[in-house]
Amino acid sequence: METSVTEREADMTTTLLGRARRLLPQRWGTRVAALTALLGIIAGTIYGAQAWMTRSPASGQFIIATVQRGDLEDTVTATGILQPRDYVDVGTQVSGQLKTLRVEIGSKVKAGQLIAEIDPTVYLARVDADQAQLRTQQAQLQDRQAQLTLAEQQHDRQVSLMKDSATTEDALQTAEAALGSARAQIDVLKAEIDQTQSTLRGDQANLSYTKIYSPMSGTVVAQSAKQGQTLNANQQAPVIVRIADLSTMTVQAQVSEADVSSLRSGMPVYFMTLGDGSKRWYGTLRQINPTPETVNNVVLYDALFDVDNREGALMTQMTAQVFFVSGEAKGALLVPVSALQPNGAPTGDHRRGERPGDPDPGADPRARWTNNSAVVRVVKSDGSIEPRQVRVGLVSRVSAQVLDGLEPGEQTVVGQRPTASAAAKPATGQRPAMGPRI
Repeated sequence: METSVTEREADMTTTLLGRARRLLPQRWGTRVAALTALLGIIAGTIYGAQAWMTRSPASGQFIIATVQRGDLEDTVTATGILQPRDYVDVGTQVSGQLKTLRVEIGSKVKAGQLIAEIDPTVYLARVDADQAQLRTQQAQLQDRQAQLTLAEQQHDRQVSLMKDSATTEDALQTAEAALGSARAQIDVLKAEIDQTQSTLRGDQANLSYTKIYSPMSGTVVAQSAKQGQTLNANQQAPVIVRIADLSTMTVQAQVSEADVSSLRSGMPVYFMTLGDGSKRWYGTLRQINPTPETVNNVVLYDALFDVDNREGALMTQMTAQVFFVSGEAKGALLVPVSALQPNGAPTGDHRRGERPGDPDPGADPRARWTNNSAVVRVVKSDGSIEPRQVRVGLVSRVSAQVLDGLEPGEQTVVGQRPTASAAAKPATGQRPAMGPRI
């Protein structure tokens, strides 16, 4: 049972009088002066006790917060990985030994720059053989053309002789057959020459593939082969290096299925890297890949956005803490989310008295309070608590924007402190220890 203020004052007075009797001297004048001083001490003690008991309840019983203006953001957080937006894996189309590799990781290259060479010996020999065969066929073609000219002349002579009946029918037919054969042989040689030229072009292309040029300007970010290594392109195209344009980076953020519905293309987004948490990098959400990835039974969607990296501060595979801004308010009137209570709830309880239609208390505070009405307990100047209805705008997980109902500088109740009796309450079945009486 709690002791009243009057009982405590009486005990205090008795204690002080007892001490004073032991301290008072024997002479009467001295006793009067001491008694006067003692009465002053008692009066001051009683006044202080009464002042302590009557001070504002909000300062001792409640946790309060001051209404103030500030910027508010409602964000969806995710973790992402930095990748170059534009990159290409440079491989080889021919097999052979990597004779020369002119770049290494970190090298800056330009489009069309020679970066590697495959040993060209085999491909050069094939080109030489094709060219030699082509020259042979062209020489044969000249011979066949000469034979065709002779066959034409013999045929014309036989035709003239036949008009004068100076030759036989058999000789004329033989001349005609020889002329047709000469023409056919020329057609065959021309076809063979076309085939050889086609083979030559293929072998020349393979020979040119032994010199590998950069298809784009950028930086070498990976190297898969070493100089002197033998590469086999018969099964797949071996990758030698990866070249990337690091001036624009893409952040690949993985967003859970619970939050992906809050994202939309074109929304603002920013991120911070683990190495520099003080600097923000800004971008705009470009796309959300429709095919998710499941990690430990968690469904994650890739959200992609680009960021300018002309200064070169961002690097491949950096980890980014990403914030998708679904809503923001500048210079808003802010209160903690814990200060909001449903309409009709008693001033001391956030959970009772909720009416049908009030936000679900177990829901995300953003879904519960955004663009809704609520009740806030305001601490008045005399220390009393006044419930006041407010209209709520944007809400984050921590703070809420108040559109009307409050003024800057007002104090609101966000929680209740445990009472002294509750804090000192003994365990069940135990009695509190009694202190020595003075």
